[in-house]
Amino acid sequence: MSRTHHTDPELTHRLSRRNMLGVAAGATAAALLGAAAAPAGAATATAALGRGRPVLPPGRLGIQLYSVRDKVSTLGFAPVFAELRKYGYDEVEFAGYTQGSAGPITLAQLRRLARDNGLNPIGSHVGYYADDPNAYTFAQNLDKVLDDAQALGLKHIGTASGPFRYGSTVDAWKRAAEEFNTYGAAARARGMKFYQHNHSDEFSFATDNPRVRLYDVLLAETDPELVYLEMDIFWAYSGQFRFSKRPDGTPAPFEPLDYILRQPHRYPLFHVKDGVSDPSNQYGYRMTDVGDGDIDYRRFISAVTRLRGERLAHHWQVEHDNPTESFTFARRSSAHLHSLRERC
Repeated sequence: MSRTHHTDPELTHRLSRRNMLGVAAGATAAALLGAAAAPAGAATATAALGRGRPVLPPGRLGIQLYSVRDKVSTLGFAPVFAELRKYGYDEVEFAGYTQGSAGPITLAQLRRLARDNGLNPIGSHVGYYADDPNAYTFAQNLDKVLDDAQALGLKHIGTASGPFRYGSTVDAWKRAAEEFNTYGAAARARGMKFYQHNHSDEFSFATDNPRVRLYDVLLAETDPELVYLEMDIFWAYSGQFRFSKRPDGTPAPFEPLDYILRQPHRYPLFHVKDGVSDPSNQYGYRMTDVGDGDIDYRRFISAVTRLRGERLAHHWQVEHDNPTESFTFARRSSAHLHSLRERC
């Protein structure tokens, strides 16, 4: 791996996730949480944070399995799922369907394992495109991607790739948006929603029109009934830090939460990542376990869950790109989120 990869955590995240997703090409193919099932440590945290209504909606806490990929690749999905359920998780989001040295597993077995452990497979990340014409991506292998998602019973199927296939101009993103609309239509025909997961670069400005934010092009040019968004909240706040000014230096502030409040039905999924504010870091934050950082998740989740509408069913997936100890991250993050209470 080149030096650039070591010094660019966002690029490292994308490349390592792409490698994990590439392995998927070789694959053979919500109970309400009661007080008795509260994650360890939640009661103490709850006492500290008040006695109001829980911020987290019941049955909607998941985890992006990329966060525990080390455990999946050594222990296998079965013990990992059992552990996650003990921590109070209701859902899982996939980033590949293989389990490394734990041995082969079929999609039917994987779906059954999730069900047996009370976990709802809510979504999956698959690459957008690759140079290899046979790659397991939306662009190269759409039918196979959707076949596998359908076999797992997924309600959402998406990509963590940015729409940078054709560059960073307005027209390039319009072209990518057309392809996303195609994937969205194909997913809807199978009873699923296609979604895109952001990093921070999506909030940069078009190279041919520095007054236009690329993320706004994606929203405007994709059909709101075909293409949905999974906001990675950490990377959105990183984008807020990195791209608060246009290339000419004029202010261009934005609030990540405002995107959801304007179009709440377009955001069925969220990634809940936390970070310690660090202006000396090029991304503005240092990633940490949920609850140890400076992102106000009580405020953010409360604002979203107060929205009303029959089409609104938001799901919250915790994630850490490189946790120090992945099970500890999963346990502590769940405990913190379950402990949050609205202000009285």
